Amino acid sequence: MPPKVGSRHSFTLGVRDARGILHLTEREPYGFRAHSDNRVHMVVQGDTLWGLAGRFFAPLPRACGFWWAIADFQPDPIVDPTLELEVGRRIFVPSLRVLTDVVLGEVGRRTRG
Repeated sequence: MPPKVGSRHSFTLGVRDARGILHLTEREPYGFRAHSDNRVHMVVQGDTLWGLAGRFFAPLPRACGFWWAIADFQPDPIVDPTLELEVGRRIFVPSLRVLTDVVLGEVGRRTRG
């Protein structure tokens, strides 16, 4: 069973919810949603979730730490962030606005409520 405290990504085994959907932890990920400012990135050799987060979320302090937002944002979420990204795969990246105002905003509301 995953830990109940600390980072929701401190392990990579995943947890299946009642519907059988695999998640990194017991908290359901934000998931992919169409926003007018979404971006699509085609994976090239050497790309990692950490590197993509650092590139796309650069204005934020410790931008690489938001790799989980990219993992969650895929139509088929990436459950194991330690696996190599497949070259040529389309990765959907939320804009900085979506990350800060929507994804992180929902996380904050869920933990306060």
